[in-house]
Amino acid sequence: MNRVNDYKKLKTDIIDWIRQYISQNPSIKSLVVGVSGGIDSAVVSTLCAETGLPTYVLSMPLHSSKQNDLLSNDYTKTLEGKYPNVTRIRVELSDVYDKFMEGIDQSESSGVYTSNELANANTKSRLRMVTLYQIAGSVNGIVVGTGNKVEDYGVGFYTKYGDGGVDIAPIADLYKTEVWKLGKELGVDQRIIDAPPTDGLWTDGRSDEDQIGTSYEMLEWVMENGLFEDPMFMNEHEVLAINVYQKFNKQNKHKMLPIPTFKL
Repeated sequence: MNRVNDYKKLKTDIIDWIRQYISQNPSIKSLVVGVSGGIDSAVVSTLCAETGLPTYVLSMPLHSSKQNDLLSNDYTKTLEGKYPNVTRIRVELSDVYDKFMEGIDQSESSGVYTSNELANANTKSRLRMVTLYQIAGSVNGIVVGTGNKVEDYGVGFYTKYGDGGVDIAPIADLYKTEVWKLGKELGVDQRIIDAPPTDGLWTDGRSDEDQIGTSYEMLEWVMENGLFEDPMFMNEHEVLAINVYQKFNKQNKHKMLPIPTFKL
């Protein structure tokens, strides 16, 4: 999917949008971004650096794969070396997570509350969110989101109050394929552009597409056109993509809608 004709202009437009938001909120003094080693966070952290505003880029290894840890660490170093307004911070969260889980396991029902892999993965994401907001609160900053359009508004592929807990979302209206192309415009490390997207929350190293069951390209097709096409003329990949999209969209709708509130 590519709805963008000029990526240089897109880069400038997003940078100006971030600057404008800050100028309208003078109490905000800085930008805080978590860098995972993936394309989305690399693009967002670079856009923030390009604003000229004080920018804090965090790598937060948490039982991370060596590849992801290397990429996030290298990229934050690159940003700090290139941009004088960038401060690199590395916070090792593996021990924090282990201690937290150990504390829960000390309950009378030891192990019951730490046996769910999805709950455990979401806890890792939420620990990272807490870390980002601790830094942001200390430097009068805001947490800048790194979610793209498919994840944030299509299939809800993020952790509520984890990587979904942000203050602004500069690339949430861009499809993943558009983020990749914007990354090239920004000069993002080719290793990051080529790396399979992953949230890094699973010990087996599964990619995003392994978890979802189809590609980002196919999900983009569903969001743009697929829901309006006649199933009689679809191939098996398109049918699969629609089924996957509808499944995730339905089960994750609670993330994408306002919190249900009883009203008098």
